[in-house]
Amino acid sequence: MTRHDAGPVAEVLCPGAGRRPGPVARVLEARDVPLGGLRAMTVRRALPQRGLTTIGAWCFLDRFGPQEAVMRVEPHPHIGLQTVTWPLAGEVRHRDSLGSDVVLRRGALNLMTSGRGIAHSEYSVGDAPLPLDALQLWVALPEEARHGAPSFETHPSLPSVALPASRGDDATATVILGTLAGTTSPATAFTPIVGAELALAPRSTVTLPLDPAWEHGLVPLMGDVTVADRAGTLETPAAGGILYLGTDRDAVALSSRDGATVMLLGGEPFPDDLVMWWNFVARDHDEIVAAQREWNARDPRFGEVAGHTARIPAPPLPHARLRPRRREA
Repeated sequence: MTRHDAGPVAEVLCPGAGRRPGPVARVLEARDVPLGGLRAMTVRRALPQRGLTTIGAWCFLDRFGPQEAVMRVEPHPHIGLQTVTWPLAGEVRHRDSLGSDVVLRRGALNLMTSGRGIAHSEYSVGDAPLPLDALQLWVALPEEARHGAPSFETHPSLPSVALPASRGDDATATVILGTLAGTTSPATAFTPIVGAELALAPRSTVTLPLDPAWEHGLVPLMGDVTVADRAGTLETPAAGGILYLGTDRDAVALSSRDGATVMLLGGEPFPDDLVMWWNFVARDHDEIVAAQREWNARDPRFGEVAGHTARIPAPPLPHARLRPRRREA
């Protein structure tokens, strides 16, 4: 999904040169962001935030929904990232400049790797407002992958792993990207990473294994969840927010009274400084300037999305140079 906002808040990122912050428990609430454009939508944005710009290579998280809406996101560009689209309800049609044309449904994954440049559109299916709820996440590409050729893949089914329960039924973790508890998604990953949807049964408590060398965050999506470590119960955010857990943890316990759905995000702390503006993830100001100009000039770098005449222009660049912002966590 495109970003129509390109304001100065938390949009220039420096992940802290891959440092390990240690075990923390920091609640980051999502905020409302109007996307603008035709038939505008409002999303809940949880990442990036001031002081926490990445979790592993995850650098962006929007939730659009739950709502009834007609989504019409015209062609727009990306560089330096992967888009991870994970539907919770409804259907979304993806078209891109590689010729991909896919309708995405609950339980399936769309993964688009922009490399040096790609364009895509996203439409809800049909002309009438329909229930729509999905996560849009971005993964920053490492240096060795960010200048490569773009690609697109869709995975209609993904592997799952059981999380053992100390009370009630085991939970099920669907591994969307990367690896969890020895189970690996077939989707292409360029850094050590995990993205997994956790389904907790009512009246259950389960153990969620974590890689102590990685940082992790938990995103409650639906239902009630309580998170605890060896020191006791941790505060949890409202749905769509993030409980940032830091590094140096081998597990946490998750409990639910009525059942819950939670997203786990994690990975090896990202080593590179990032500059992110609009739909571009780069390393410095000059790369952003080149991408903005080339998109607005219809440079072949990004290609064309078949079936569209309209496209979203890149907004004007700020007058000051874009520089990395240090994270606090």
